[in-house]
Amino acid sequence: MYLPPAFEETDPAAVRELIEAAGAATLVTVVDGALFASTVPLLLVPDPDGAGLGRLVGHLARANPQARRSNAEVEALAVFAGVSGYVSPTLYPSKQDGGRVVPTWNYEVVHLWGPLVIHDDPAWVLDIVTRLTSHHEGRYREGADAAGLAGVEPWAVADAPQEFIDGQLRAIVGIEIPVTRLAAKRKLSQNRPEVDRAGVVAGFSTRAAAGAPGAAAMADRVRQANPGL
Repeated sequence: MYLPPAFEETDPAAVRELIEAAGAATLVTVVDGALFASTVPLLLVPDPDGAGLGRLVGHLARANPQARRSNAEVEALAVFAGVSGYVSPTLYPSKQDGGRVVPTWNYEVVHLWGPLVIHDDPAWVLDIVTRLTSHHEGRYREGADAAGLAGVEPWAVADAPQEFIDGQLRAIVGIEIPVTRLAAKRKLSQNRPEVDRAGVVAGFSTRAAAGAPGAAAMADRVRQANPGL
């Protein structure tokens, strides 16, 4: 990842927040000599001894070539993408000073690398499926509560018939990526003068008021990345 110092995120709590907010990752491996990608919900869990960067855990369809033919000699890459949006030069008040401005793209992203380990133990896979379900059902419930929707109860794996769950488990394999390195980037106008950063917040706030998807989230993230706005 190209990572200018102004955009590097090194706070472990902030990195975890970015990963959890994204939920699913783009998992990239080498399959039969070519790059192969899948969208996969993954959890970042601590190492047993708590000493490393943690482990990504999830599952793939058994029929997915990544589960059967990924090159074990090449590290897997998991990409968690956060908010993103086009930044027009019209948002920069400094464009009035000689017009030396250009468009850009603001975004948040985390890259994690590590060896892809396949687990074909039904108990291991069931545990991961249960943990993934609990995690995302909890976040779904939080969203429903925030939206004022009453009566939304979390779904649990145990709600489905056991024979049905057993059949579903036979169709998937567990995956684990012990993280060997990671890089997190928050490109949120930190390299612009304060007046331009304020202009970006104002511009996305205006678009949010007009109902533009994702605009409110971008305005909030730019504020967070630029204290004092």
